[in-house]
Amino acid sequence: MAPVYTIPGGLLHGSKRALAASGPELARLSTHVLLGRSLKVTTDSQKVTLGVIAAYVVAIALLWNLPYVRWSLWPFKMLTIAFHEFGHALAACLTGGRVKSISLDPREGGVTHMQGGISAVTLPAGYLGSSLIGALLIFCGFNIVASKIASIVLGVCFLLTLWWARRDWLTIVTVLGAVGLLVACWFIKHAEPLRFVVLFLGVMSALYSAWDICDDLILRKVNESDASVFAQRYGGSSQCWGVIWVFISIAFMACGIMAGIAAFPQTFSEQEDDSKKFISTR
Repeated sequence: MAPVYTIPGGLLHGSKRALAASGPELARLSTHVLLGRSLKVTTDSQKVTLGVIAAYVVAIALLWNLPYVRWSLWPFKMLTIAFHEFGHALAACLTGGRVKSISLDPREGGVTHMQGGISAVTLPAGYLGSSLIGALLIFCGFNIVASKIASIVLGVCFLLTLWWARRDWLTIVTVLGAVGLLVACWFIKHAEPLRFVVLFLGVMSALYSAWDICDDLILRKVNESDASVFAQRYGGSSQCWGVIWVFISIAFMACGIMAGIAAFPQTFSEQEDDSKKFISTR
């Protein structure tokens, strides 16, 4: 039989009062210390990843606007547009709607033909869905194993998009090219390049959401943008909703970066060892 200890009543009540009084302060200090440690950039892999993110941001911004070279981003633009349309389609399915088809246009973007669903959810789901996908990809891009998992999920999403777009050749070519790129990266140096591809897709998708909103509502002022239709149905101005969605998109990206720093402090060698143990390819 385990020993039984008797604690004097006065001492017990005093301990309870002291614990209750110090509890919030201890919780605050613990949280502060935890956050302070977890968000510190301590390894070379984290520093390189942040540097790559910054380089991607600059490169995408330049290539997006410079004549004669902007075409180099075209395949990735089509891919991020596919993310955008997938967000519409998934939201429609989750709110009781049915997706008829998805198509991509190299000049005008993409369109998702759907029936039913809740428009208050499906309309912003394109921009916010693609920016959320971008943030998750940025998060996974901090680690090789996480990038492997992300590539598998992306493959499933691409196959769904391919099913909905089975009659649109541009969507089919874009999706198959993306799947081929992801598969090829699995077989190079234990999939180490895969995380930089995933990272690029994440930055591209997150930036595309913000840029496309500004392009539609400020630079070109497209009348039939998602924000314009949303404003017509639920009030407010398209510019107001667009700005709100831009801030949400940027917040998603920032959260993805901070979460990646906190979750993946492993060094390059540790990541490679972990990758060898998870569906090793080479």
